[in-house]
Amino acid sequence: MPDVTIVAMDVGGIGGMELQLEQLVRGLAAAGDRVTVIARTSTVLDDSVSFHRVRGPTRPFAIAYPWFVLLASVLVRRHRRGIVQTTGAIVLSRVDLIAVHYCHRAVGRRTAASTASRRSALFAVHAQLAHALSLLGERFCLRPTRLRGVIAVSEGVAVELRASYPRLASLVTVIANGVDRDRFAPASAAERLAAHSQFGLPPVGPCAAFVGGDWGRKGLRPAIEALAEADGWHLIVAGRGDAAAFRQLAEAADVSDRVHFLGTTDDTPSVYHAADALVLPSAYETFSMVAYEAAACGLPLIATALSGIEDILVDGVTGYRVQPDAGAIAAALRKLAAAPASGPRMGAAARRMTAEYTWQKMVARHRALYSQIGG
Repeated sequence: MPDVTIVAMDVGGIGGMELQLEQLVRGLAAAGDRVTVIARTSTVLDDSVSFHRVRGPTRPFAIAYPWFVLLASVLVRRHRRGIVQTTGAIVLSRVDLIAVHYCHRAVGRRTAASTASRRSALFAVHAQLAHALSLLGERFCLRPTRLRGVIAVSEGVAVELRASYPRLASLVTVIANGVDRDRFAPASAAERLAAHSQFGLPPVGPCAAFVGGDWGRKGLRPAIEALAEADGWHLIVAGRGDAAAFRQLAEAADVSDRVHFLGTTDDTPSVYHAADALVLPSAYETFSMVAYEAAACGLPLIATALSGIEDILVDGVTGYRVQPDAGAIAAALRKLAAAPASGPRMGAAARRMTAEYTWQKMVARHRALYSQIGG
């Protein structure tokens, strides 16, 4: 029964990284490990876990990040027990493991600037500052003298880490995220009709789903513009972003009546149940929980073949590989519409690909690594 200390900004909540942390903490506690959590927030609040809150601002990032690093470092010195694992470069203390969900050095300034959620000079400047701070923290923490191992969330991230930080090459271990294949499962005919009604969609007709934040990086613009070349298709957009700006884009493309903004929602299974495909023409991913959830729900993927996604996206088998280009996305949507049987067939193949990615395996691989470095 080892002791494990998990340090993260947030454990649980909206977001793939937060969900992964919640599943990890719950899984470790269920296995009988003594778990300490040091974070701003945690959805795991019971007697099996010792929780120490990092109080402070959550935004803007340029203030919240250094604040968290300083205060969390103090709390780690006071409350650390056993193996210490952080999610990202978020403490100054020496730790055992750092889990990397996003390699800032590999991404570079171009993509960092595109993640600004609002199109203004102020937000662009903040995005650049946030990237600079993240890169500084990453370079400080990702050194062999400051850790014993690095966990990459996908093989693609592992490749980036080894190229960006060669001295860490031998310390990188890949532990992929999981997906709840019971919660995320193909919809029945009744569930599909209910989802269409819930989101104000026509009872029949093809619909694509776009799920997530960072709309600029994840390719919402070409996804919307593709509708102009894909007659009949609707697009539901779930997540946080600059809805006003993208509504204007939809109006300019003359497809505003076929784009539906849902905002953030905890009911993502219903979003997938309403859809016939997932559209994710992203510029950068590390694992993409969204792709795995959609695949588990039996949706074909229309996506860029990036880290994590490429492991389950087989062109013409589980979906279509596309670039962040409206014409390419539209062509894929037209192919699905022209061959109605192909969508369910690809979706079934996509679901089969997710069988290797379970939360139980993710937790077991962490525990095996803890035993290895603990020895």
